[in-house]
Amino acid sequence: MRSRKFLKAEQAALVWDAPGLVAGVDEAGRGPLAGPVVAAAVILDDQRPIRGLADSKTLTALQRERLHDQILAKALCCSVAQATVEEIDTHNILQATMLAMRRAVEGLRLKPAKVLVDGNRLPTLDVLAEAIVKGDARVKAISAASILAKVHRDRLCEQLHLEFPHYGFAGHKGYGTPEHLEALQRHGACVHHRRSFSPVAAALARTAAGSAALVVDATRSVPVEIATADTVHLDLRAAP
Repeated sequence: MRSRKFLKAEQAALVWDAPGLVAGVDEAGRGPLAGPVVAAAVILDDQRPIRGLADSKTLTALQRERLHDQILAKALCCSVAQATVEEIDTHNILQATMLAMRRAVEGLRLKPAKVLVDGNRLPTLDVLAEAIVKGDARVKAISAASILAKVHRDRLCEQLHLEFPHYGFAGHKGYGTPEHLEALQRHGACVHHRRSFSPVAAALARTAAGSAALVVDATRSVPVEIATADTVHLDLRAAP
């Protein structure tokens, strides 16, 4: 009769990976109501270790910024890519995320022998790939990718804030916080909002309903020439 030890060994996974460079891949921005989804791919240099790599969500903004600069300086190569709001609305957020990941891998200066992706889904790649649940906390290359993606997207949101300060993008980074939802209620959606996400779709519907009501009211109570282009522009500018 086989021993327990033998049975356990018999079930152990066999590793057939070819030797070579390994890239870690992660994304940032699947959940927000606005802005692109960003992905990063990183091939670390074993000869230049980076201390403190961890899941970007567990780090402070200052820690992420410092590690971001170290990753760019010490990694063998890095690549950051994104899928646009239009691509998110066209393909859905999952497929847009896979697209951003694929672009990040394809953007690497060096071709990896294997790609390790955070999560349980894999983008379509022409190299060996493996999905690792909670990989951003378990694999240093994925941790590095999560940091690059997070910092890059946060900086994008700060730029969006300069363009549309009344939404507060610099603070909530596009996520559906009470402040963001209140801004959507008050101002409607802007061009950077994801129209396929239900809170944004609801805001657009409210804006359209409000505009239609104003047009009907204008035709009933004032001469036609009073309903000028300026009035229509003010109603619709927040939700082109």
